[in-house]
Amino acid sequence: MNDGPGYTWPVQELPGPELIAGAAARLRGRVHRTPVMRSRTLDALAGARLQFKCENFQRVGAFKYRGACNAVLSLSAAAVQRGVATHSSGNHAAALACVAREFGVPAYVVMPSTAPPAKRRAVAGYGAQIFTCEPTLEAREAGLAEVVARTGATFVHPFNDSAVILGQGTAALELLEEAGGLECLVVPVGGGGLAAGTALAVAARSPSTRVVAAEPAGADDAFRSLRDGVIYPSLNPKTIADGLLTSLGELTFALLRRYRVEVVTVAEEAIVRAMRLVWERMKLVIEASAAVPVAAVLEGGVAEAGERVGIILSGGNANLDSLPWKAGGGEGG
Repeated sequence: MNDGPGYTWPVQELPGPELIAGAAARLRGRVHRTPVMRSRTLDALAGARLQFKCENFQRVGAFKYRGACNAVLSLSAAAVQRGVATHSSGNHAAALACVAREFGVPAYVVMPSTAPPAKRRAVAGYGAQIFTCEPTLEAREAGLAEVVARTGATFVHPFNDSAVILGQGTAALELLEEAGGLECLVVPVGGGGLAAGTALAVAARSPSTRVVAAEPAGADDAFRSLRDGVIYPSLNPKTIADGLLTSLGELTFALLRRYRVEVVTVAEEAIVRAMRLVWERMKLVIEASAAVPVAAVLEGGVAEAGERVGIILSGGNANLDSLPWKAGGGEGG
């Protein structure tokens, strides 16, 4: 796969479900085993028995830490010492920067100028060197290729990387271990790392469980890609769920197809309602991207009456200065 001028990223084989247990063992003691929470109010609204995996309590406030940590732990010692690099608008950047700080190695992050200020501050706070680029995929990839060529750092992709996918899938593995049998497991989808990892975890531990990936209607490239069997780029997405703006990668697309993951879309108004409902009723701070699967379940059509449904709350890094239900508020997370 050629992701930037003058540099060719290695092509990876599809990981199998048998590898998810190894990722979980590798991450044991390094990631938080986040709680699974319930809400009678949301159960009643959904007409189902909901199990919420609270990755908003994960290190750096998002599931992304799992993937970044597993990726770095999978590198050779020599590669780790040269440092790590990525392009990201927020949570993956913070996760990789945090992991790099723990290993005492440099982290280089290419961030678009439109990245939420709170997430930029978090990345800087973990000690990463930030390079700002225009908010296009081409600009991200060109900036990253330049950084890698100059520093020798290893590129850790936000989602299109086997180790990242496996690490992110450990959230679903923990949920299945704690919640028992689930008829359905719902996750947000942007680049598809969490959805692909969830599909692998389900294939390994609970093959009868349906995996549903939810995305904003204003950024529905994954829905169209899975429907038509071709990867559509995410062009000019319009959604408050800023963590779900990227298009699928080759690995994630192939895994979602192989394991027949269903993709559904939800309107912006439903995302805002779900986000506020979780804040008010469950007292959990989640970002807009984490509210997308909640909205999908509450809007109906995802779960049958009385089903046991798992939902991964992917993160809690909301922009508190611009919540979507505030008068005049803009992006909310």
